[in-house]
Amino acid sequence: MAPVRIVIADDERPARAFLAAAVRACRGAELVGEADGGAAAVQLIEATRPDLALLDLQMPEVDGLTVVRLVKKPYLPLFAFVTAYDEYAVRAFEVNAIDYLLKPVDAERLARTLHRAQERLEQADARPSDAERVRAAALYTGSGAAAYLRRIPVRSRDDILLVAVTQIASIVAQGELLHLTTLTGQRHSINHRLKDLEARLDPALFVRLSRSTLANMSTVQRVSPMPGGSYVVVLANRQQLHVSRQRARMLREHLLKL
Repeated sequence: MAPVRIVIADDERPARAFLAAAVRACRGAELVGEADGGAAAVQLIEATRPDLALLDLQMPEVDGLTVVRLVKKPYLPLFAFVTAYDEYAVRAFEVNAIDYLLKPVDAERLARTLHRAQERLEQADARPSDAERVRAAALYTGSGAAAYLRRIPVRSRDDILLVAVTQIASIVAQGELLHLTTLTGQRHSINHRLKDLEARLDPALFVRLSRSTLANMSTVQRVSPMPGGSYVVVLANRQQLHVSRQRARMLREHLLKL
């Protein structure tokens, strides 16, 4: 039986070294790579195409769930999440991961995870369907981080860019995609729900203008009243955004009062 090819990702070196040693000591496992963060994990997974990725859920900026969102579909492996907190175990299963592991990882517990992965891999069509379920669920699940986002990871061909939220002028939902436009006019697209991203942005900075649009209030340069009680705002990058009648009061309270 071929060994389960594994990559691991953890931003803390001691925890990563401990997990790597545990994987190497496990029969039926082959460690093919280690990543010191989420962005590196995406590149490693796409380069090595492992059977299983063991991802720390709480990595900064590009966490375990974001890795799942960013990996290109043809390269998706099975996923199991590693966490130091029991409450994150529920989140792991919410996204249909094959398992979760609590730190420090117990050898017997890791062996059961590998056995579960091996069973899935023996089913001819299991990996694509399982990986797709994890990806689909991760797209609609927040990371659980309490702090507001400072940078948002986006794909740019084979690279991952970390775009500072202060440089984002607007976020517009279109179908299943969010389009992020920067102050310099650059446009990036991510798979995410607008309300989930909004919950992780500082409400003093980003305000909803309509059902499909968030704007960085610090970039608004002109507000033009429109018939019917709505507005059009012009941002520093010359982008024009419509403000719905329902959100007009918010605009007046945020921008149009001394």
